[in-house]
Amino acid sequence: MSKRILIFDTTLRDGEQSPGASLNIKEKILIAEQLSKLGVDIIEAGFPVASPGDFEAVRQIARQIEGPVICGLARAVDKDIDCCWEAVKYANKPRIHTFIATSDIHRDEKLRKSKEEVIVSAVHAVKRARSYCDDVEFSPEDAGRTSVDYMCDVVRAVIEAGATTINIPDTVGYTEPEEFAGRIRTLFEKVPEARNVVISVHCHNDLGNAVANSLAAVNAGATQVECCVNGIGERAGNASLEEIVMNLKTRNDYFQADTGINTRELYKTSRLVSRLTGLEIARNKAIVGRNAFAHEAGIHQHGVLQSRATYEIMNAEDVGWYGENIVIGKHSGKHAVLSLLEEEGYILDNEQSLRVTEKVKALADKNKSVERDDVLAIAMDILGELPEQEQHIKLEGFTVTTGSGMTPTASVKLNIDGEEKIGAGVGDGPIDALSKAVWQIIDPSVQLLEYNLKAITGGTDALADVSIKLQDANGRIFSGRAVHEDVIKAGAMAIISGLNRAMNASNGHTKG
Repeated sequence: MSKRILIFDTTLRDGEQSPGASLNIKEKILIAEQLSKLGVDIIEAGFPVASPGDFEAVRQIARQIEGPVICGLARAVDKDIDCCWEAVKYANKPRIHTFIATSDIHRDEKLRKSKEEVIVSAVHAVKRARSYCDDVEFSPEDAGRTSVDYMCDVVRAVIEAGATTINIPDTVGYTEPEEFAGRIRTLFEKVPEARNVVISVHCHNDLGNAVANSLAAVNAGATQVECCVNGIGERAGNASLEEIVMNLKTRNDYFQADTGINTRELYKTSRLVSRLTGLEIARNKAIVGRNAFAHEAGIHQHGVLQSRATYEIMNAEDVGWYGENIVIGKHSGKHAVLSLLEEEGYILDNEQSLRVTEKVKALADKNKSVERDDVLAIAMDILGELPEQEQHIKLEGFTVTTGSGMTPTASVKLNIDGEEKIGAGVGDGPIDALSKAVWQIIDPSVQLLEYNLKAITGGTDALADVSIKLQDANGRIFSGRAVHEDVIKAGAMAIISGLNRAMNASNGHTKG
């Protein structure tokens, strides 16, 4: 008989910690809605005490999303736990997830606490969380480098204090699969009461073992896996949700375990997260990469034509991949556009729907036909717009002069909190000149780290999709993205988007 594995999705918390992947509240709610359709059991919606924006995002998700448990993260600190409860208490099924580091290096170098002091803090945190709700998860941070005996002492104490889920994290991706499985087996042997709670695992991918370690832990008895869509997250990322789920589904004969995930929503969820975070999916990414169901070698093509099972161990339809080149024309109308977006998990209000439809029709007038990816790019561009009150910088206009034998020059007019400012720049190309014109106005402590341009679909009339990354003086990274038929305007809009995000986080980065 198959055992049920709970899927704990931390895309909106750990996943968002990927450099440059910051999401606004609208984007987080959109992803949370899709995660609910996907069928995840728990959504870790954020770290409420981290910022007012994080708190509000968790609170809104708790209010609006039905189905999954809504979880917030909190250090083993009273103010964190209190703040977390204030955010998640609106959910039908709220959870507080609290943690404290237990490895020698973390205790000695970061916490400067003894083993006994850490246990006292952990027990106090769990009891405080239990005073608010019955569903409390505890994690001994850096468990993968914590002595097994001490880890078991901590787990025993927090179970007695009332923790209902114990998560064993390989926080720095240090362990190997059999080693990690052995840690889980030992936990059950030394702490028999662990069989009365949910044992979870949260594995990072620093050595490329996150999925393997998570699956080894399932074989050793773990019944919850913490993971992220597309495997995003800190440093090299987290265990990939789609890889965990499809391993359990495809090899049910081996794992004797299944999940409640609607796998036909996987591809859609993957694309949505990629578009909103600006983190591209590698073509050869398992399950959801563009090449996952592609065959180039002649012998493979021959076999697939005879029977797909010769080289495909999963059906593309099982993960929700049905092909991409669905064409929409200028006569397709609002219903066709919105139907396509709904299929992809995009939820738009009336005003947004009208704007997307207008832009699609305008593009169709120029290009004759618009492909699925064009529509998705336009919708993402509109959904990703900051609220009016957060748009401190607006692009009023620009000019770029370039040509054979000429050094590209640019001028730009910006409206910064109601005040018009003009800048000029000279560069190696038109985009470089334009960005230097912007930086003549903007505080140079904000630096442009990356500039990426891609055509949404093929051809000379393709939409330009520009994504950028900025870094402020504190080392924080912000992303910006824009889509436009004019590649130079798309670049300018993406830079302005990133600067607005930086300003909202830093209370202004412009010259006086």
